[in-house]
Amino acid sequence: MAIACGVDFGTSNSTVGWVRPGQAPMLGLEDGKTTLPSVVFYNAEDEEVTFGRAALAEYLAGYEGRLMRSLKSLLGTSLIDGQTEVGGRALPFRMLLAQFIGELKKRAERSAGREFTAAVFGRPVFFIDDSRANDQLAEDTLAEVARSVGFKDIAFQFEPIAAAFDYESQITREELVLIADIGGGTSDFSLVRLSPQRALKAERRDDILANGGVHIGGTDFDKYLSLSSVMPLLGYGSRLRNNSDVPSSYYFNLATWHTINLAYTKKMWTQLSDLSREAAEPEKLSRLQKLIDQRAGHWLAMQVEQGKIALSDAATVALELDRLSPAITVELQRPQFDAAIGHLVGSIEQTVHQLLADAGVTPERVDTVFFTGGSSGVRLLRERIAALVPSARKVEGDLFGSIGAGLALDAVRKFG
Repeated sequence: MAIACGVDFGTSNSTVGWVRPGQAPMLGLEDGKTTLPSVVFYNAEDEEVTFGRAALAEYLAGYEGRLMRSLKSLLGTSLIDGQTEVGGRALPFRMLLAQFIGELKKRAERSAGREFTAAVFGRPVFFIDDSRANDQLAEDTLAEVARSVGFKDIAFQFEPIAAAFDYESQITREELVLIADIGGGTSDFSLVRLSPQRALKAERRDDILANGGVHIGGTDFDKYLSLSSVMPLLGYGSRLRNNSDVPSSYYFNLATWHTINLAYTKKMWTQLSDLSREAAEPEKLSRLQKLIDQRAGHWLAMQVEQGKIALSDAATVALELDRLSPAITVELQRPQFDAAIGHLVGSIEQTVHQLLADAGVTPERVDTVFFTGGSSGVRLLRERIAALVPSARKVEGDLFGSIGAGLALDAVRKFG
């Protein structure tokens, strides 16, 4: 059995992998499931902290408290040194992050029946675009947090490289593979030579032709789907009676997972009350106020996320927004979704173009595209990436487990 584990701390979901003879690498983390949603809920009524699906369930049941999701998105930004408040108590984001990583470690150890003091953590190719210093700060912060909860020996591996190691364990011949890892917060790509023989090498640097990534992922798709289809019902894009626009910042905060709690401040409530009196469509602002008064921003984001997922298979999806007052059913349409995220998909396409150019590889030389990450199911994105390498075979990995499994394999190489 391996000494160390592999930790995939994700924007939306997290996993832990551990190599052991004759068994699948992924460890059970919650109710027998190998994924733990990256969610923390502070229950102000019971003064308890819950995680994962249990946290989401308590929030949706209406308990008073604070839900935090997409904590990974704070790494490398100034927000990591900020805090939120529950019942008059300040909760630093660093503490929230440490509590979640500590819980992930504890659950993995309980599932494995042993302690883990060494781990390979996955990381995106870029935590932060266009700032090497902030990107390094993000990794350093994650390492610092991991040490604070009991990991002593820590290494990092790019998430798409980890996915490549998982795919490599399944092939019988050499392939030039484009790894497309579309996660909750980032889209990461690697072009790698893989084979059963190369898998035996301790050093794989020469097999990696290029890495690339961009800070765009599933939560961004959620955001723009919400802004295009749902937020107009709450007044986004509407006007005041003096013909000026209702400020868009309220809606961007509500549509962005890690800033939803900013909508619940007293200052925000006062501003919205003033705006409602001046709104050309006051019923929409009233609907927004009621949503915020119920602290239902995360609930709304979850409905949009589920709608996005459903649009991967269906051309239209009915979104039942029964917590709005009055209740509304919104019909989401894939063409509208595609239009809303077109600029994001274009940026991701450009990243893949640049990756191939950096590697000096023409598209026809790529043998396989390996899709992983929960957001790789978005139809438009998958079609556009596949079109960039039209002759390549398209393979779908375990969307939520490939990275954790690959990190577990890398942990064996690094720690034994």
